[in-house]
Amino acid sequence: MAPRPSFATAFRRLPWVLALALASLGAGVARAQGGDSGAALEGAGPKGAQIYCFMRNSGNNHQVSWDASYAVIKRQSDQLFKTSPEHAAVMITEAVVQNPGTYSDCGRYLGDLFSKPDPVEEAPATSRGATRNERFGTY
Repeated sequence: MAPRPSFATAFRRLPWVLALALASLGAGVARAQGGDSGAALEGAGPKGAQIYCFMRNSGNNHQVSWDASYAVIKRQSDQLFKTSPEHAAVMITEAVVQNPGTYSDCGRYLGDLFSKPDPVEEAPATSRGATRNERFGTY
């Protein structure tokens, strides 16, 4: 019978065993989710692109279509951190460019994803604040 390893030896091996277990678990989850199966509408980017393009082709403006597609991308993205608007726009663009037949006539809307909104003019600031007497009146 082989001698059992000491507690110290087993404890030193623990990080390696945990890393191997986590890697195996991650591979299993990726396989269960389909991995890179190449399906057109798997993942948050293609789903967001489908929503954005459908809404734009149905006559909705950019902002309404963008709000709906970005909400789906944020909620269905499997990333640890929230997806930024810039990254979501890139995800939509990549999905449309990789599958132009799936998103018919959507290429003409892609420029709207990267245009900057018009700056809103701010009200002119007053040169000074109200005095105590102006705010509370005199006593």
